[in-house]
Amino acid sequence: MIPIHELLSRIRWDKEFGSGDFEIGYYDRVLAEIIRIPFTELIFPPDNRNSLQIMDYDGVIHSVPLHRIKEVYKDNELIWHREH
Repeated sequence: MIPIHELLSRIRWDKEFGSGDFEIGYYDRVLAEIIRIPFTELIFPPDNRNSLQIMDYDGVIHSVPLHRIKEVYKDNELIWHREH
């Protein structure tokens, strides 16, 4: 299985592979469930390669460590996952 950081980079930088609608599913510790977020809403901080950021409905930015990403979907089809 490809490491998540490599898959995220490929989605971002490989124009052919990265075409389509991507979502990531991360484990939310508060809700104790997988939350799916469109790839276009992710923020990749240049100074931290071990996490990504997500802005909630209140405009607050939350950091999500890459190890909490459990699923990746392309065009609503699961293409990558790790055990929950």
